[in-house]
Amino acid sequence: MDITQLVLDDHHEQRRLFAILEQIDRNDIGNLAATWKRLAAFLDLHAEAEEQLFYPALLHLGKGVGGVHTPEEETDDAIRDHNDIRDAVARVADHAVASDGWYEAVAAANKANGDHMAEEEREGLTDFRRHASLQTRHDLGVAFAVFEAAHVTGVDPIDKDPQEYIDEHARGD
Repeated sequence: MDITQLVLDDHHEQRRLFAILEQIDRNDIGNLAATWKRLAAFLDLHAEAEEQLFYPALLHLGKGVGGVHTPEEETDDAIRDHNDIRDAVARVADHAVASDGWYEAVAAANKANGDHMAEEEREGLTDFRRHASLQTRHDLGVAFAVFEAAHVTGVDPIDKDPQEYIDEHARGD
């Protein structure tokens, strides 16, 4: 088990659920609502699991990728992205399921999430694979899987201040 693979697996599931939404008939409001409910909860849970386990470890073990961004910069960007994703998910609830506004809000959440995943896959996950031991990746993978299992029904989506988060989890704590 490896936390970086579990994060990638979650990313695949998120992409799959967004694609499923695109395949459900617009008149099938019950299935659209049910699929969105699952996806929204999953997006919040995934972000929280990363914030509880992955990013604190990246701050301590990461060195950056190719000298482009430090672990602090990678984490700051990820926390900001998670906040944007949470906010985009919340905006979906402002619209009736299957309305034009609902589809636009879902598309905005998909874009925010897709941009975040691509950057995280290029930077934070690569940094961690290069600099964290296999044992650390395994131990965090187990903890990540357990966290998601324990919170399968969801978590409270709470935005975080990136600098406060980094200060709380800074190296040497």
